[in-house]
Amino acid sequence: MPYYVFKITQPNPMIKNLDLKQACEAYPDARELARSLRAQQEPGDKAIVKIVFAASQLEAEENLHETREKPILMEWEK
Repeated sequence: MPYYVFKITQPNPMIKNLDLKQACEAYPDARELARSLRAQQEPGDKAIVKIVFAASQLEAEENLHETREKPILMEWEK
């Protein structure tokens, strides 16, 4: 399964814009690409670069669009 490198912009909490940069067969290649994309970002750029391991591009995009529940904080964690 390939590793997909996405640049994610989120203009508001309801919308995520996913921009596929590249699909890589090996993790080290995907990691280097993600690091170089992060290094090229401007200081005020709020875009996020993520690596997703998935069987297809569609599955990777679905995983990124999932909304996860916030973990329940215990009293001592507050």
